[in-house]
Amino acid sequence: MSTTTMGSVLDGAVPTATLLTDADSLSLYSHDVYAAGPQPLAVFRPESVEQLSAGIAAATAKGIAIVPRGGGMSYTGGYLSPTPHFILVDTGALCRIIALNETDMTVTVEAGVTWDQLRRYLSPKGYRVRCWGTLSGINATVGGGMSQNGVFWGANAGTVVDSALSFDVVLADGRIVSTGSAFFRPYGPDITGLFAADCGAFGVKARVTLRLVREGRFAYGSFAFDNAQQILTAMAGIARDGLAAENFGFDPFLQSQRLKRESLASDAKSLLSMMKTQGSLLKGLKEGAKVALAGRSFLDDVPFSLHCISERRSEREAEGDMTEIARIVEAAGGKTVENSIPKILRANPFPPVNSMIGPNGERWVPVHGFLPHSKLVEGWNMVQAIYAARAEDMARLGVEAGAMLAAVSPQACLIEPVFFWPEALNPLHRHAVEAGHLARMKGFPPNADASALVHELRGAIVAAFQSLGAIHLQIARAYPLAASHDPAAWALLRAIKTQLDPNNLMNPGVLGL
Repeated sequence: MSTTTMGSVLDGAVPTATLLTDADSLSLYSHDVYAAGPQPLAVFRPESVEQLSAGIAAATAKGIAIVPRGGGMSYTGGYLSPTPHFILVDTGALCRIIALNETDMTVTVEAGVTWDQLRRYLSPKGYRVRCWGTLSGINATVGGGMSQNGVFWGANAGTVVDSALSFDVVLADGRIVSTGSAFFRPYGPDITGLFAADCGAFGVKARVTLRLVREGRFAYGSFAFDNAQQILTAMAGIARDGLAAENFGFDPFLQSQRLKRESLASDAKSLLSMMKTQGSLLKGLKEGAKVALAGRSFLDDVPFSLHCISERRSEREAEGDMTEIARIVEAAGGKTVENSIPKILRANPFPPVNSMIGPNGERWVPVHGFLPHSKLVEGWNMVQAIYAARAEDMARLGVEAGAMLAAVSPQACLIEPVFFWPEALNPLHRHAVEAGHLARMKGFPPNADASALVHELRGAIVAAFQSLGAIHLQIARAYPLAASHDPAAWALLRAIKTQLDPNNLMNPGVLGL
């Protein structure tokens, strides 16, 4: 279908310039990081909230489904439609920062603003969002985060939707609904929360108002552990005491993969950014020299590594928290190592997304579960048992697995197994990964058997986590939300879906609705 024809189907409600119907665009937008779906009738890139509203209203009036997409960094099928009769809404052109209210400590943005764009706007003014994005924030958008949810930066305060105060949401019939209050949440029943983490089932985020906090001063620590129980014990203790803004770690395999892909000391740009964040020229030179001298050798004999960033109003307070973190680590059986990784990562929080492929161009995909601290070790052991049962097949097909760990609040921790396997890349990888990096990859041909094993292993891990009562972010079409909900609560969600989207045209099938 041509752009002109698609425009006429929508009765001229939106400019034809906002519609993409060329083969390359349709192919790109039918893939996420992991899988592929039907190609859309068109890709709709509205340049204003009014265009977004008009386009959605015109499409659904013709019985055409709407599937929203943020930065495209997800891997759970959130914007892969089960039906080909749909328009994909790319909110990337809605990228204006609308208002900064320094008195009330809020910022209002359009949904297509990236986490990196927002950080670059706020940081020189001394602010950040309370929970301020995921590692893919160079591409991932605020609206996508509010729909899918996400976690990393500021994780001691929760997930990214915990930063939201209110939304403007376009419903399936084109109406714009404003939720809650622009300075307080909740105002009565939490309508903002209803639209948070909905994966676009209830509407398309158009504008978001977020809580701000003042940026503090930082201290950094890295630690080594011999086994999973030690690192999980330490992470839980640090989280319960609220000592680290970020508290994350890697198992031996993922650590080795990251060190193959990421240069610590030799990346001059990263090192320079780190030095600039140290507060003074002298301290920057001193810390830069330490990182350069340490290189990557300090992790050569480290099975599990933990990395913490404490953030407080003063450097003295931050260092005090790091001293307490080191005490918890020592009690759990860990030891201090060079803190290069958290320093460089905090100075470069949203790097290029080259790590969405393996060091030789392998395919990459995570799966995850959030568990209470009391069930972390049990969850970890269940994952290892799944690998042990399929070890022969994994070795035969070249499927490898590691894990990232991250504490989120005093109550919970993330276990995120990550798979690498030899398989051809898809159009999204070729679009998102830097061209120079991609050119160095040897790449792989299609490998259906290895991909099938990854799919099976991911399913087994989800089932194991679910048996422990795990919850998930980025639910989309990958995690069994209904199965873990109280039936009465699920019936309420279904009733809300019917009220807001009676013809099931807003991202049909997402969340299992």
